[in-house]
Amino acid sequence: MNVDHPPPGEVLDPGALRQVFGTFATGVTVVTVGGGQPHGMTANSFASVSLDPPLVLICVDRQAVMHECLVSAGAFAVSVLAADQEAVARHFADRWRPLGQAQFDAVAWRPGPASGAPLIDGALAHLECGLWRAYDGGDHTIFTGRLLSARRHGDDEPVLFLRGRFRQLDPRRDEVPT
Repeated sequence: MNVDHPPPGEVLDPGALRQVFGTFATGVTVVTVGGGQPHGMTANSFASVSLDPPLVLICVDRQAVMHECLVSAGAFAVSVLAADQEAVARHFADRWRPLGQAQFDAVAWRPGPASGAPLIDGALAHLECGLWRAYDGGDHTIFTGRLLSARRHGDDEPVLFLRGRFRQLDPRRDEVPT
């Protein structure tokens, strides 16, 4: 599918644009905030930004419940999901799940020692961040977080998202032939 340059003043078709963006494979995370209104959301819009200072970014839709929760909390955590955690990703992407503390009843987790935000058990990595800056990103806000802690857990494979579907790496193909 081609998405050409629109004439000035016109917008690209969002459905076609989503298909183009979907050709980029991403990892899958659950972003969480703790405090009085704990909340979680599945996100693949996560990236490392800087080593000095240590920064990451997440992009959150301005209409999402997470947007106001994150601003209020001032800190967040990112759990990088393993290949066997697709159900966890689907749970936190479900708009009909319970809100508040009850949404965490369906998964094993523990509070992050640095942020207080829930850390999903079994994740490949946990990052805890203090909210550093926020930038206008159109219908999203780009939040940058300064790392408070970062931990890697094991060498399992990640769950991936590509072309609107969850995917897994083929463990039999671990290297590119030279």
